[in-house]
Amino acid sequence: MAGELIALLNQLAGLLFFLFLILLFLEPTMRFRALQLARLRILQEMEMRYGWRVITLIHREECIRFFGIPIYRYIDIEDSEAIIRAIRSTPPEKPIALILHTPGGLVLAAMQIAMALKRHPGKKIVIVPHYAMSGGTLIALAADEIKMDPNAVLGPLDPQLAFKGQMVPAPSIIKVAKIKGDQASDETLIMADVAQKALREVQEFIVYLLEDKVGKARAEFIARLLTEGNWTHDYPITFEKARELGLPVTDDVPPEVYRLMELYPQAGMNRPGVEYIPYPVIPQRRRGQEVRQQ
Repeated sequence: MAGELIALLNQLAGLLFFLFLILLFLEPTMRFRALQLARLRILQEMEMRYGWRVITLIHREECIRFFGIPIYRYIDIEDSEAIIRAIRSTPPEKPIALILHTPGGLVLAAMQIAMALKRHPGKKIVIVPHYAMSGGTLIALAADEIKMDPNAVLGPLDPQLAFKGQMVPAPSIIKVAKIKGDQASDETLIMADVAQKALREVQEFIVYLLEDKVGKARAEFIARLLTEGNWTHDYPITFEKARELGLPVTDDVPPEVYRLMELYPQAGMNRPGVEYIPYPVIPQRRRGQEVRQQ
């Protein structure tokens, strides 16, 4: 009798251990699904409140919880395909609000997204809660209005080319070729030619995006300023600087956007040591008035 009881307990322990392993493997998927549902609820809330079609392009360093492997995201062709599908399915008269949080990525993909956004007949709004660098800035230029957090930043658009095993700004390659002159190697001269073409292509595209909003002369000035190596590629173009350039920026970011960003947690193993007690009400001053956000 005692032997049968021990055998039964062993079987039960094995079953419980097996169930524990299943839950361990399913937990990341269940957590991710819960986050997805919470995000969709906020997007639906925004669409109902503001009358926009809300699309997100949010790149955070994410982590596969069970293995702890970080995944780095940037703008790629899959992003452009998905966003173009979303824009294509939006009624022509309906405004589009694109929430951008990205370090940049492929120029081709960013150009495709920007073109599709510009061609949409309805109003185009880009919302930048934290940063939209490089290709993200290129996409933002296609909008009729850029809603930036007062502390958010955009970035320069100087093309980055692969040269001798590393990514190098196109203006720097051109500058080195001019300095060396006849002493420059064939490889450097070839890359300088490619860099000149890349620079011209990006500048022409920026003018295409901005000409109807700021005029051709201003658009050409902005295109040269953003692409010709006046700043490093990670230079932060602040809200004030963007307004000074004549970009259509405002600081009235909807409060739902900040709630949405909280649902894109950074990879746990790489999170900074920042802790604070959150206040239930955050006072902010906008347009001369104090607005309280829940």
